[in-house]
Amino acid sequence: MLLQYHIQLGLVPLPFEPSIIVSSDRLVPRGRLSRLAHLAAAGTRLGTRKLRGSNESLSAADTARVLGDLRGLAAKFGQMAGYVDGVLPAAQRSTYGEALASLFQHAAPSPREHIESLVRSELGAYAHELFASFGEQPVASASIGQVHRARLHDGTDVAVKVQHPGIRNALQSDLANLGWLESLFGSYLGAGFNAHGVVEEFRERFLEELDYRKEATHQQKFHELFRDDPQILIPEVIFDRSSSRVLTTRWAQGLTLDEASLFPLKERKAWTETLWRFVFRSSLVGGLFNADPHPGNFFFQKDGVVTFIDFGCVQPFPQEQLAHALRAHEAAIHRNEKAFHDAGALMLNVQAGLHADLALSFMRQCFEPLFASPFRMTSSFVSDLVQQLQQSAFRARRMTTKQINPLPRGILFLNRLQFGFYSVLARLDAEVDYAAIERPILKEAMADPLLNPGAETR
Repeated sequence: MLLQYHIQLGLVPLPFEPSIIVSSDRLVPRGRLSRLAHLAAAGTRLGTRKLRGSNESLSAADTARVLGDLRGLAAKFGQMAGYVDGVLPAAQRSTYGEALASLFQHAAPSPREHIESLVRSELGAYAHELFASFGEQPVASASIGQVHRARLHDGTDVAVKVQHPGIRNALQSDLANLGWLESLFGSYLGAGFNAHGVVEEFRERFLEELDYRKEATHQQKFHELFRDDPQILIPEVIFDRSSSRVLTTRWAQGLTLDEASLFPLKERKAWTETLWRFVFRSSLVGGLFNADPHPGNFFFQKDGVVTFIDFGCVQPFPQEQLAHALRAHEAAIHRNEKAFHDAGALMLNVQAGLHADLALSFMRQCFEPLFASPFRMTSSFVSDLVQQLQQSAFRARRMTTKQINPLPRGILFLNRLQFGFYSVLARLDAEVDYAAIERPILKEAMADPLLNPGAETR
């Protein structure tokens, strides 16, 4: 509610990522005060228009333009508002949702000469020397970088992601401004939730996105994990054409989510199954998850094949927490409510009381696709989840610090994945037996002696 109100007025950017709309070929506003001024001016314009009853479509378009020009966290937050069900108030969903969707449907470049200069400083030579061909214009522009299609001298087609000049300073300015977010979390969730720790984790994850070497390492880990899965494709990293601000991978293409959602049920069901297997095998077997599940990160091909890109925001699962998560998933597919409750309490580190009741009730609802499998994910189900979390947060604000357990690390980004991923599945609109998909995943994971000491392979 409070957060939604600020989003609606354009005063708060929102948590996600790929192509963003920018109004011209220019560098990103970098300074802390400059970026705050852009948001404040946009908020003033929107507030004035609301008081005057002005055209809401114009207000929505202006919001998208400002967030796109700022890029960084502003664009990420705006992208989430554009596609995650339940984030925008229902009355503004169609107008603002459509406008904010432009943040990952349209692209405009940073100045070409600055991109050329950055490639040379990072890789030691100009793009035309490093590649047999290098696209003059980017094929996508994201909140942190833009992507050019290129070709290696051996004929391999590749995607070259280059950071927007000035984005490092811009993102650091955004992160320096996160005092408002800590205050907002503190007032919204209550003092006992350790808002400072949540914001520090937020800062840590997004700073990592500035280091393309780390992203390359993440992407290669996912590539190895799914090497033998014919329906999950992770583009291979070209390490000798990559650096901390340039990332080169094999070229990937396919249908967009909007295009895939128009296909017959059989194809949509196959893609939904692949998406679920990717998310839960990477987390339950690989011990890490890609916490940026926006629609632009998926390319859909025939026979249920999905290509996954963009591994800048990857969250590791602490081993102890992962062991509890495995038991929660196992309990859910066997519809064992007590075992699920016990595993969930350990996973969330909550003690008996109202806080535990709220947290476990929300977690139980998140696991409904397994308990009720086969299950059809819908936009209303995701919206209800978002509303339940909001209502729980308001109830928790009345508790004392002693009644609340601090949020465990990773929960912020796990919720980001949950809401975003479920919203993507809702667009495909297919009933799927999620429990059947997870059974072999759990069998593989439970065979790991580190997670299940002394257990036999099931």
